[in-house]
Amino acid sequence: MAAKVVTVAFEGVEARRVDVEVQLTGGAQVMVIVGLGDKAVAESKERVRGAFAGLGLALPPKRIVANLAPADLPKEGSHYDLPIALAVMAAMGVIPIDALDGWAAMGELSLDGRIAACAGALPAAMAAGAMDLGLICPEACGPEAAWAGGTRILAPRSLVALINHFRGGQLLSAPSPGPVVEGEAAKDLRDVKGQEHAKRALEIAAAGSHNLLFCGPPGSGKSMLAQRLPGLLPPLSSHELLETSMVHSVAGLIAKGTLTRARPYRAPHHSASMAALTGGGLKAKPGEVSLAHNGVLFLDELPEFGVQALDSLRGPLETGEVMVARANAHVRYPARVQLVAAMNPCRCGHGGTGRGACEKAPRCLRDYQGRVSGPLMDRIDLAVDMPAVTAADLALPPPSEGTAEAAARVARARRLQLERAEAIPNAPSGAEALNGRAEGRYLEQIADLDEAGRGLLSRAAEAGQISARGWTRVLRLARTIADLEGAAGVRRVHVAEALAHRRTSALGAAAGEGVF
Repeated sequence: MAAKVVTVAFEGVEARRVDVEVQLTGGAQVMVIVGLGDKAVAESKERVRGAFAGLGLALPPKRIVANLAPADLPKEGSHYDLPIALAVMAAMGVIPIDALDGWAAMGELSLDGRIAACAGALPAAMAAGAMDLGLICPEACGPEAAWAGGTRILAPRSLVALINHFRGGQLLSAPSPGPVVEGEAAKDLRDVKGQEHAKRALEIAAAGSHNLLFCGPPGSGKSMLAQRLPGLLPPLSSHELLETSMVHSVAGLIAKGTLTRARPYRAPHHSASMAALTGGGLKAKPGEVSLAHNGVLFLDELPEFGVQALDSLRGPLETGEVMVARANAHVRYPARVQLVAAMNPCRCGHGGTGRGACEKAPRCLRDYQGRVSGPLMDRIDLAVDMPAVTAADLALPPPSEGTAEAAARVARARRLQLERAEAIPNAPSGAEALNGRAEGRYLEQIADLDEAGRGLLSRAAEAGQISARGWTRVLRLARTIADLEGAAGVRRVHVAEALAHRRTSALGAAAGEGVF
């Protein structure tokens, strides 16, 4: 007797079809699972056996072979328990053999027959819908899977409830999507006293989705400003919400199907490894750069990160995706992030000027900031030197403008960028239409650079102050500055401000060189 149930295997945020085929044959009573499964898949036979015992069922005295096809696709995780158990029950005649037609299944089994939650319900439901199938998933994952829209969802609490549903003794209702919450309240820029130059840079970065670096002594407000960037950004669009939620679903970060339109904000510790930042590990899970997709990745104490870990971000910052390469698989994750970094001028923290100046300057500055490679610095659009906050700054009353006013200007500038892209044939759309992602002919079209501005940019390039990549990034930044002013084209004054924010390398900044 044979039976088949559909399930999925995850490759990044994509769910690929897997057919679970179970056959009962003569021979000694044993259960064998084949199909390139990992340790968790191999242990499924014991969980299935225990769950059956919890229901008062016994496996038949036959050889049970469960084949996970295609056999050359790696299978990882415990979500294969439920489809294997359902296929065995169909082969045994516990449930009608045609009851599983039109359904895919995923879920981990407890030894008492309950169906435990597992990661990846949302991409699994999306894949099931694309195959014109419904999805059977754990009750705890039902609200998350229901976000897939038109996909039929069954979310039983236990195997007993599912058996009764298929045999007509109990009818399971479809779960409702989980709630959409606003997220934590945004922190206000009014809390930051002084540092007007840095606030301006933060607003420019938010308006065009540009990468940003703060450099200053301890207590100058670098982390405070970075934490206030999400409050300047608009909520996730419906498309961005789905993209981000699928990454979080694979990582198991969606609780009870609750989604939020607040943009992700990830701040890994500087001890994070390359795998933690870009993804990897035994099961090639998404890293911090993917968990921050469509949001902000904040790297505090930038030079304290490992050199390889930092340089592994160079590709994702350019392409908006990360490829995790393993001997048996290549997994792709989205990684379109806005990088915000912060660092001290040197190890002692105060640099070569002012009170508490480093006694080893400028060598200490060069050695410390030189840990950040030039190619990574070249991908940072704005670099801001932040002086120490003085007692006079702290005695000032709160600023008249806060996050609400700055966010309104950011929203207006972003709206200009999206409307401009809609008016240009074959222009990018969505987040790709923002100035921070513009390139090639499209960038030249939207820049509308005047002759004075082009001349200034050319002189900076001839002097070696910007690279070819720097030319593009300065032009992007100048376009954003012009958008904040509502200017139709990019003028010399916009290019000058963009160049003033440009730092060619950390070493150049330490030595006082470059355009800054």
